[in-house]
Amino acid sequence: MLRVEKLTKNYGKKQVLNSVDLTVYEGEVFGFLGRNGAGKSTFINILTGLAQPTSGSVTFFNNEQLSNDVKKRIGVLPDYSMFYNHLNAIEHLRYFAEISGKKVSKAEAQAILTKVGLKDDSRTKVGKYSFGMKKKLGFAQAVVHDPDFIFLDEPTSGVDAESAIVLQDFIRALQKQGKTIFLTSHNLSEIEKLCSRIAILKDGIITKIGTIHELKTNDTNEMHVRIKHGAISQNAKDAWFDQLSAFAPIVEHKPQFTTVQIHDEQQNAEILRCFHRFDIPVYRFDIEEKSLEEIFIDNKQVG
Repeated sequence: MLRVEKLTKNYGKKQVLNSVDLTVYEGEVFGFLGRNGAGKSTFINILTGLAQPTSGSVTFFNNEQLSNDVKKRIGVLPDYSMFYNHLNAIEHLRYFAEISGKKVSKAEAQAILTKVGLKDDSRTKVGKYSFGMKKKLGFAQAVVHDPDFIFLDEPTSGVDAESAIVLQDFIRALQKQGKTIFLTSHNLSEIEKLCSRIAILKDGIITKIGTIHELKTNDTNEMHVRIKHGAISQNAKDAWFDQLSAFAPIVEHKPQFTTVQIHDEQQNAEILRCFHRFDIPVYRFDIEEKSLEEIFIDNKQVG
């Protein structure tokens, strides 16, 4: 659906993107993460035709040229959308659908506005819309011409929690229709809930790419194991502590909970043996995966 090869962008002597390779498959919701200044906006601008790369290629639908026919199959919700404030939402959508090559009836426009949570505001002039309402309208504008590939840049930024859920449900519905979605968001829990795969861009280079599970299991950082256990006798405590921490550093210890750090799940058997060796009953043993937020923060701090 989308293939990016060796994409590089220089501004003078500054390299913003460094030989980026990326593939987005048909029908997936693909998350794209990067801190401010990582090159994320430049990358998206190139993909959507707003900027030209220094070198490399971008291929949509097996077509390297971003022709008008290709553009008609792409929808874009930018971080900040431009609107015609003198039009109401229905008029606005019908106008943008038409310039994208598709005629949309008033009923069809109303149906899309309902899906983004603007059912009761469809005949209100856009100039009277709040920031959050304009974000919803921008979302509707991105999909009104029934594109196959949809860029959504921060789709729930600036909307209330209830509206965010509505928009997230709409994203899921679009995926079920077979749409391919390229999603950026600073809301990492949203990325984790919606995306089948993600990529993390740092200093113009993709440093991580894969499913959420792959990122968590392949991450070089340690896992934590939280153990609920019985009381530890005072006589045995020091020896138990020394033996356990020798191969699994103790992150936290409370009277009946201990959290240790491991590099490999094979260490779990030795952890249990250490508890049994000192006759300490184990009631619960949980491996705590890193959250996407922790992986993202660690990725920013490396290098």
